Amino acid sequence: MILDEQNLFSDNQAITKSCESTNIIDFGKREISFGTPVELFIQITEDFNNLTSLNIAVQTSEDEDFSDFENLIEQTMLLSELILGNVSNIKFLPKGNLGYLRLYYTVTGSNPTTGTILAGIADSAQESFHNAD
Repeated sequence: MILDEQNLFSDNQAITKSCESTNIIDFGKREISFGTPVELFIQITEDFNNLTSLNIAVQTSEDEDFSDFENLIEQTMLLSELILGNVSNIKFLPKGNLGYLRLYYTVTGSNPTTGTILAGIADSAQESFHNAD
């Protein structure tokens, strides 16, 4: 899998309360979901504790300040799923881009004191092993 620093939403971002991703990506005002799907990679890089669940939403807005935004897709992960190495079921960016994209993390239950996420646009996300013999 190839990740590019310019296309990361969260670079091992600690999630200790509900918050937006550290980075916003400007895709311009064009639809990005036609043709080859744009792969999204969201992985837990440190076990979470305390919370009941974490909702991960892909949000889009016409403005970089996200004063008015839309959720394009979201997934709720239970604490038992928020362990090192687990990957979100959100695999591709859906249609509906308004220009700017970010992730938003909503904590349910107590605020965690541990838990980090790596998330971004991936080139050729790693899904399986292929024997080259």
